[in-house]
Amino acid sequence: MKLIILSDTHIKKGQSLLARLPDDLISIIKSSDIIIHAGDFESLECYNELRYLGKLVAVHGDTDVPELIRLLPERKVIVVEGVKIGIIHKGQLTSEHTDGLRYLAKEMGVDVLIFGHFHHPIVQKTDVLLLSPGSATVPGIAEPSAVELEIIKNTVKGKIIRCKDNVCTYFEYEKP
Repeated sequence: MKLIILSDTHIKKGQSLLARLPDDLISIIKSSDIIIHAGDFESLECYNELRYLGKLVAVHGDTDVPELIRLLPERKVIVVEGVKIGIIHKGQLTSEHTDGLRYLAKEMGVDVLIFGHFHHPIVQKTDVLLLSPGSATVPGIAEPSAVELEIIKNTVKGKIIRCKDNVCTYFEYEKP
């Protein structure tokens, strides 16, 4: 099962997410089995664009319009190929410690915790896998990014997708 993970797209009303994403990334999104978005779509239009590309699982973020906050949960847990995945937007993370996120993952009973809000990719492997995909559209000082996960028989393989000048490249990691 192939998952593409996005967050913090921040597409305002009247703007198009697809116009802002590299063509390579759009192809990757369309070829995935599940699209996960960890909040801060910002507009209902952005949510709908992703929903039309494939099966979308999402939570709301802190800058989403009221319609999305009513529509989407603050946190969600899904099971994919035997792996429990938690999704939140804003976790308790400081620049040095991920303890708050690890505790939240344990509280949610998940193997993988996906979170947004930080606009740059974060991968922390401990007893749980903590993942932030960064932002494919508003990365701040980082390069635009997303995460691709492949889950087969309780094994999680992942790639950080970095996009620059309409070309996407991968950085891979694996956690059995």
